[in-house]
Amino acid sequence: MVRNAVFMCSCKLPVSSSSFTDLNTLTHLTWDCSAHPTEPLYLLSSHAERLISSLKQTYLVSRMWKALAEDEVLWYRLCQQEGYLVDTSISSHTCWKLALKNCRARERTLKTNWKNRIGAVSQLRYELGKILCDVHSCDGVVIAGYTSGEVRLWDTRTWDYTAPILEAMHDPGDAGPRPHVSFVRINSSLAVAAYEDGTISIWNLMFGREPIHHYQHNQRVQALALGSEGAVVATASGFEVKVESPDDRGFWQTTATFDIRKLVNFLNLVPDVVGSPVAVAAAEDIVYLLKAEDAGKTLHSVYGQPVTCLDVSAHEAAFGVKNFGWLLNEPNQILLYNLETSQCLKKMGNSIGDFTCVNLQNSPPNMLVTGNKDRRVRVFDLRKSESLCSLYAHQLGVSAVQMDDWKIVSGGEEGLVCVWDQRMGTKLWEMHARHPVRHIWFNSHSLITANIPDEKSLPGTSITDDDLTVHHKYRGIIYAYEFSADQLAVESVLPICRSSYDEVSGYNYNIGLAVPYDNI
Repeated sequence: MVRNAVFMCSCKLPVSSSSFTDLNTLTHLTWDCSAHPTEPLYLLSSHAERLISSLKQTYLVSRMWKALAEDEVLWYRLCQQEGYLVDTSISSHTCWKLALKNCRARERTLKTNWKNRIGAVSQLRYELGKILCDVHSCDGVVIAGYTSGEVRLWDTRTWDYTAPILEAMHDPGDAGPRPHVSFVRINSSLAVAAYEDGTISIWNLMFGREPIHHYQHNQRVQALALGSEGAVVATASGFEVKVESPDDRGFWQTTATFDIRKLVNFLNLVPDVVGSPVAVAAAEDIVYLLKAEDAGKTLHSVYGQPVTCLDVSAHEAAFGVKNFGWLLNEPNQILLYNLETSQCLKKMGNSIGDFTCVNLQNSPPNMLVTGNKDRRVRVFDLRKSESLCSLYAHQLGVSAVQMDDWKIVSGGEEGLVCVWDQRMGTKLWEMHARHPVRHIWFNSHSLITANIPDEKSLPGTSITDDDLTVHHKYRGIIYAYEFSADQLAVESVLPICRSSYDEVSGYNYNIGLAVPYDNI
């Protein structure tokens, strides 16, 4: 009996929402049999897709199989294996079959909203900051630096996007204008900003607006990196790379200092490192692997082939190299290196244009997506050398790119943000703003993009001009898109009309308020 039932569960039947309906409607039992141990039957949950399709048939075998088809532990395991509600305990839901059905329905709705551009979009502006200099985001929290020297946060997970302005640490005697913000970075607990005068300020997102740590470089900062998790900051200035992190008592200190022979263009911290922090720095045509115990180890060096982009994952580093023309047998390529063995694993691509951006850390396993000056977005399988797909994307070159298992989002120098269906190789939709797209981040239900101007002064005005009513088109802009179905009703209302007013009588047209007012 068990052998026949296992064979029936291994059949390749289509997975559809009707499986859940059939399980609810079938009540007839054909025969009864002796009870079987439940634990071996749970092993079938490793074949989640086949099992869900076949449960409506195993439902008819016996009372034991009927009990298994309704078992909460089985449906809980199936839900976890499909990636839903991973951090939830089994006691959080009374019916895990319904929970799995709702999760699948929500995923289908999100995918439909993404494909058809159904959602709400908001502009994140801060006029007092003047011109936008740099943007970064993490899990829906956006940090932006401006030419006024101010650093602003937005939390797009809240209905009104409220977040504080982070205070910088400057000497009281500084009477002149504050220096521009060069770089900003953020993770789940820290925010970091680097200024034009070489100043670095670090804030803890839980401790308010004042910096918790501050240090200074003698020259302008060329690159800034913040660990994806934990508290590690790396900065490059001149020919020096400095790594800062707190000790066991929480006091910040310089963990390591590295002397580099050339100016650093790109700097990344390796995620998920146990022990001392590890950084990867690209300085012209040399890529360094920076460890405290092995200072300045050269990962890659080919004279005359400068590095044009860089990204790292827990075990690998991917970067683009440029050919100047006299080495005809060496085209512009993406190189993949193993960080543990320092060996080149793969050479990918054969492009005339320079690779301008690469995303390895946020891509699916064994996948990598790149952007190029030849206007194309390319997706590579790390187990092959040729690209899986090549999309003609942007007229002036690709400046930012990210992908997941079914879509690609790319940004271009001309200001376009494009969303692509990876399997079909077609453009789903696009949005345009005036300046180049320098930042893209998305998750299952939201998208954040930033158009940052290359020119940091307003045409026809001085840097001290305080007129906030003109020249908005020169200041840059941040867009926040929300595709979640359960938030569209609220987010589709303009921010000025949103309210926490409890009484909804009289507001039947998806409008919270006609004019803003103060909460009493």
